[in-house]
Amino acid sequence: MARIVYGGGGPFVTEKQHITIKGVKEGLLFLLDDACEFDELLRELKYKLEKSHHQVLTGPLIHIHIRLGKRTISEEQTAQLRAIIRERGNLLVQSIEAEQLETACAAQEQPGLRIISGVVRSGQTLRHDGHLLLTGDVNPGGTISCSGDIYVLGALRGVAHAGDEGGELAIIAAALMRPTQLRIGDVISRPSDEWVSEDAAMEFAYLSDGRMQVDKISQLHRMRKEPIVFKGV
Repeated sequence: MARIVYGGGGPFVTEKQHITIKGVKEGLLFLLDDACEFDELLRELKYKLEKSHHQVLTGPLIHIHIRLGKRTISEEQTAQLRAIIRERGNLLVQSIEAEQLETACAAQEQPGLRIISGVVRSGQTLRHDGHLLLTGDVNPGGTISCSGDIYVLGALRGVAHAGDEGGELAIIAAALMRPTQLRIGDVISRPSDEWVSEDAAMEFAYLSDGRMQVDKISQLHRMRKEPIVFKGV
């Protein structure tokens, strides 16, 4: 099967592709090569969405599930993937998952920090004592809670409760902030429709004078001199 590569004179064909698109019951499955450069994946993804697979991906709403293999990506790279796919108005990213990510990252976890790969589905509750990093989505009807901070490297569409033992300094961050409810300590967020933002940047919720606020994750350093660092994620 051929792959498209960009050169000085335009795209040309080579023998191998790094992105495989398969039809599944839930929509489409994007299988990403975990050995090539990430920028190369982005170039190929753009080409397939705009050129080679344009007709196949045209039509009603299609749910997209991305599998990274054993590759680990940063929150910025996650946002890049979502932004490219979001340009096609009928494509909706439902999940971005990596194989054995929890095992690969175990040695990098800080005390009290848990890293989990997967999707919290409707009716499911994920609870941890400490900080929690989820490389996946929280679907409507799903709940994620912990005594520390919550970081969702995916879409937060369910309920998130950080500092559930009374920690008012905790935060809730997500690559896509679309919660049905946010709670920090004993403070509950305002109506969910007020959280809708067109900004593709990762955001975080925090308490200021007892009221919940939201800002871009790049502003977290203003609150904390020593933020939690997730190496290799």
